[in-house]
Amino acid sequence: MTTLRSEPTPQALAALLVRIADGDAAALRTLYELTSSKLFGVAIRILVKREWAEEALQDAFVNIWRYARDYRENVAAPLTWMAAIVRNRALDCLRRNKATTSDGGSATLTEWNETLDEVLPGTDPDPADSALVSEQARQLATCLERLDANQRQAVALAYLRDQSHSEIADTLNVPLGTVKSWVRRGLEKLKLCMGAL
Repeated sequence: MTTLRSEPTPQALAALLVRIADGDAAALRTLYELTSSKLFGVAIRILVKREWAEEALQDAFVNIWRYARDYRENVAAPLTWMAAIVRNRALDCLRRNKATTSDGGSATLTEWNETLDEVLPGTDPDPADSALVSEQARQLATCLERLDANQRQAVALAYLRDQSHSEIADTLNVPLGTVKSWVRRGLEKLKLCMGAL
C-alpha cells in the first residue's frame, strides 16, 4: 500500500535551506525527496527530453547546495526560488545542447561533487514521481487543448520553446500586441483550467 506525501510547507522548505547553507547533506536529501518531482516538471516542460531534464535537475541541486545561503525568505517562496534555478539550468542546458548539436561537439553540465553523489539518489525514475508527472502532463495537455489555436500556439512557443513575444510575432507573422494578448489570455485560461482539475 502506498501513501501520498503531504505537500511541504514553505516554512519547512526554508528551514531545510538554512540547514543546507550550513552544509547539512541530510537536509539536501530531504529537500530533494520533497521537491524533485515538481522541479523535474519544470525542467521537462522546457527541455522535453527526459535525459536532459534529469541532468538539468541534478545541476540545479548542485546550485541549490552551493547557493542556499543566498536564499532570502522575504524575496521569494522556497519553491519559487528553486524553480527559478531549475528553469535557468534547463535553459542553459537547452542552449548548450543546441550549440553542440550545431558544431558536432558534446555538452557537459556543471561539475558533480562526490558528496552530492552520496546525498542525491540516482536518476532512475521513482514510480510515484513518474505517475505524478504523467498526471500533471495529462492535465496540462487537456487544458492546452481547450485554448483557442492561436493562444495555444503562442503559449507553447513562449513557455515550451522560450521564445520572446517579438520572436513569436515574427514566427507567426502577427503584430506584437496580438501575441501579448494571446499569451496573456491563454495563461489566464490555463490557470483557471488547471485549478479546476
